[in-house]
Amino acid sequence: MNRSRRTRSLRVALAAGASLTLLLAAGCGGDDAPTGGDDAAGGTYTWWDPYPQHEAGSDWQNRVEACGDEAGVTIERTAYDTTALTNQALLSAQEGTSPDVILLDNPAVSTLAETGIVTTTEELGLDTSSIDPNLLAAGQIDGETYGVPVGANTLALYYNADILTAAGVDPASITDWASLTTALETVTAAGNGGITFSGIGTEEGSFQFLPWFWGAGAELTDLSSPEAVEALQLWTDWVDQGLAPNTVISNSQNTVWEEFLTGTFAFAENGTWQVNSALDADFETGIIQIPARDGGVAEAPTGGEFAIAPVQEDASRYETTAAIIDCMTSTEGAVETANTFAYYVPPTEAGQDALLAEDATLEPWVEAVRSAKGRTSDDLGTDYPLISEALWTAVQESLSGTASPQEALEQAQADAAAAVEG
Repeated sequence: MNRSRRTRSLRVALAAGASLTLLLAAGCGGDDAPTGGDDAAGGTYTWWDPYPQHEAGSDWQNRVEACGDEAGVTIERTAYDTTALTNQALLSAQEGTSPDVILLDNPAVSTLAETGIVTTTEELGLDTSSIDPNLLAAGQIDGETYGVPVGANTLALYYNADILTAAGVDPASITDWASLTTALETVTAAGNGGITFSGIGTEEGSFQFLPWFWGAGAELTDLSSPEAVEALQLWTDWVDQGLAPNTVISNSQNTVWEEFLTGTFAFAENGTWQVNSALDADFETGIIQIPARDGGVAEAPTGGEFAIAPVQEDASRYETTAAIIDCMTSTEGAVETANTFAYYVPPTEAGQDALLAEDATLEPWVEAVRSAKGRTSDDLGTDYPLISEALWTAVQESLSGTASPQEALEQAQADAAAAVEG
């Protein structure tokens, strides 16, 4: 892409940048201001990531610097809040001050790639053949791959083992929607809460609804399909029948977890990032995969960051950039990232096996990641945020009783189509 065309694309992307704020909030990231940093020069390479909570001297900071040492350069790291990082990347590209490496939340990769400001893995000479295709897909557009995942997290169902045991429910018996609903009826009849999840009117609501949406066989290109309606009917029935609390309409994922930790709910839909917290709960916990409608494991959306390399005027920098990314994403590097953050599963089979050799209890999460799917997969790219907003709006309308699942999703499909075409 030539420079003038790229500049025009950047202006469009900058104008649309605000629409990404809620999209990126579904993953794990920091909340603080940037730590600062200057452009690369000489033996210095610049690195941006969304982890301001990991300051100088932290394990993460040391890990990044070690990859610079391995590549024979000094890395100057700057950390931004997750929702600010994309806009900063777009602005720096417009100003010609792009960093060498950005760790970017995977749904935003397509936004930057479509502006032409990100190199492809082929241009960098990165080998992606060992990366799980379902995880790599979040960074693929029109047959090109932009960056590589440093790890992935996703969703599953945590359960309160004490409640299930007292109610006589075997978690292994839950294999589809019917058996899950039966379990919820059993535990609520015993005086407990059933299931809590996030149905909030933000990307978190879409993020948590997608396993049920995809688990019914629905596709994001047709929000009003019979399969989509069946998925929303499931959630709506749970709320109407008291198997899920009314609070799900406004629950964030953090609120869901706080509800679960009270010990009053049998199940909570939440992510890999709660593994350590679950171990510290006042009751015994476990997890099961989110079941598909008719059995098997539902596809859940992937969270996690990609290491991407913005376009540089000096292409000779790419060789070292590739070496830095290789260091971060090698089998050993991916396992180290998983251990540093506790909630990332390596994106390769070799890395996953190495992680399980260290901690076999993470096997359910490895299985969940292997079955997961990128939100921007299927070449949705920058259409995804528009579709997602229509979807979470439909979820809100149905759970609140404003519209039936059918009515809400028919309107959602019309709104999504108009937004994409516009």
